[in-house]
Amino acid sequence: MASITEYKGGYRAFVTVNGKRKTKTFDKRREAQEWVAHTEVGMRREADKPEGSRHTVLEMLQRYTAEVTVKKEGARPEMMRIKAFLRNFPALASKTLEAVRTPDLAAWRDARLAGFTMDDGTKVDAVSSASVLRDINWLRNAFKIAREEWHWTEGNPFMGLRMPQEPPPRDRRISPYAEVRPLVRHLGYRTGVAPETKSQEVALAFLIALRSAMRAGEILSLGAANINMAKRVVTVEHKMQYLTGRMRSIPLTRHAARLLRPIAGREKCFTVSSASLDTLFRKARDQLAVGRPALREIHFHDTRAEALTRLSRKVDVMTLAKISGHKDLSILQNTYYRETAEDIAARL
Repeated sequence: MASITEYKGGYRAFVTVNGKRKTKTFDKRREAQEWVAHTEVGMRREADKPEGSRHTVLEMLQRYTAEVTVKKEGARPEMMRIKAFLRNFPALASKTLEAVRTPDLAAWRDARLAGFTMDDGTKVDAVSSASVLRDINWLRNAFKIAREEWHWTEGNPFMGLRMPQEPPPRDRRISPYAEVRPLVRHLGYRTGVAPETKSQEVALAFLIALRSAMRAGEILSLGAANINMAKRVVTVEHKMQYLTGRMRSIPLTRHAARLLRPIAGREKCFTVSSASLDTLFRKARDQLAVGRPALREIHFHDTRAEALTRLSRKVDVMTLAKISGHKDLSILQNTYYRETAEDIAARL
């Protein structure tokens, strides 16, 4: 459908095809008529194309970011990964969804694992298989939503793609006396005293994580509104809440409750940000690691596995899964349960 109307001493042309509309202004009617004829033919030709040839990977990821990623707890790191993908692989991003084939994704996978040089000479370092698997997860999900919900494409280029081998799960344990105590002292924390500095807050968060199996982000979200000290239960948002629609209730051990008590009445228990917590923890760890290189291997997130391994001696596996929030027991067993064969043999 097309029309031309008078507009401010000139003419405005409208073209509408399948609900999509284009408009433009002209000084002369003849120019408007030529534009209408040319534009309508082009729009009808475009409308006859299959959806997969009308949308690019770039358009798909832009919509995916705006509609899906932003709702995730881990939105920021995923946005950064998508941004890096679009920056480092412009040729793949410019392909239409119909044109993307499994070999294209295989080439992208191999380039990420091996490292590559961009057309402008910029060198991009190789990354671990775990990092590539994380990228595959969100990219595959974007194609799935584009196919099943938006009906932008019919193909599945991930069909037949070989996944990189997953690295073995970490088995790092944390020693209470050789590692926890020196770290906490170095950060300036005193037991039973409310922290006054950011470093002391990091130490307290570290101790709570070891006693509760909570993630760093969950601990930093604590405040008077979501802590019930009488019941020893905290209610927090979690990274999968965009799917479940429910917050997570976490039971506290007596030790975790005792650690929280001096700050439980605060509107916000912790003032340190997630980024600052990570920076301060790494700085303290590295300073202590001089002469003790094994300390450099500790990650803050290892506290979650350490806590769950300790709790596994006190509760059954279903209760442990309830505490950790895992629905897949294999993840709980293979990733977060880190008791060694020697530990088990000593207890038998």
